[in-house]
Amino acid sequence: MLGSGKTTFIQGFLRGSSERTVVLVNDFGKAGIDGDIFSADGIESIELPSGCVCCTLKFDLITTIEKILARHAPQHLVIEPSGVASPSGVVEALEVLAIRPFTVVGIVDAAEFLDLHEAQVFGKFFEDQIAQSDIILVNKCDLAGDEKATETVGLVEKMNPRAVVFRTVNAVLPEPLAEAGSRIRDAREQGGGKGDHFHFETVSLWLKSVVGYRDAEALFQGMIGGGFGGVVRAKALIQTDRGPYRFDLSSGRVDAVPFGQPVTENRLVMIGQGLKKEAVPDFLLRADV
Repeated sequence: MLGSGKTTFIQGFLRGSSERTVVLVNDFGKAGIDGDIFSADGIESIELPSGCVCCTLKFDLITTIEKILARHAPQHLVIEPSGVASPSGVVEALEVLAIRPFTVVGIVDAAEFLDLHEAQVFGKFFEDQIAQSDIILVNKCDLAGDEKATETVGLVEKMNPRAVVFRTVNAVLPEPLAEAGSRIRDAREQGGGKGDHFHFETVSLWLKSVVGYRDAEALFQGMIGGGFGGVVRAKALIQTDRGPYRFDLSSGRVDAVPFGQPVTENRLVMIGQGLKKEAVPDFLLRADV
């Protein structure tokens, strides 16, 4: 699910691990961002940007996994698909390669999942993500509140009664993933079609080499106000006049946190519908792209 905490979960899952792990990142936009975030955290990652591993990049996914296994021989491979991808396509690729065992971890945003589900904004797209998951994190429970979090857990368990469901804050599991996985039922549900892919638009923009922090902040606040179309998720790495920052828009709120290393290319990715690329002020944009 978009903005639910996938990157945060992977960072926490791998932090302190001594086993060699490679993260395969499928950013939806052309300006890949998550790969740099992992690298800044000392995590080995490989990117498959600009497309979706569940459809247009499925062949690339299969061949890339084969190369990773041959060249890096990792003890673990973590695949982070775009938040608008159906995980059934990734599962199919793993089955083609006869890779087992594997665990599908789904993450939902407790602060907005009920509203999106009730409005049927994404239809079967959400249902496929949840139905394919072995472990589901109902995340951001601190933002949702106890009543809403409890209702979200109940709905998720109804949609996938075989999954192990956890309430989480900052996508932190209360027990090791291996222990949680050991409680997963052996029988993985099959059939029921391949699931839907929700067709968001994506806009990738390269920004000037130094952007004023206030200007970047105003840009993201403008997205919340609808000035750039129906933005449901946005992220950026920006070298500002206050230093390098990572900006995230998710669940109708903006987070800006210092980034751990200089940003050599300022870039922004917006995901949503009816996006207005032309509304981004020219003084923020790099002229040579």
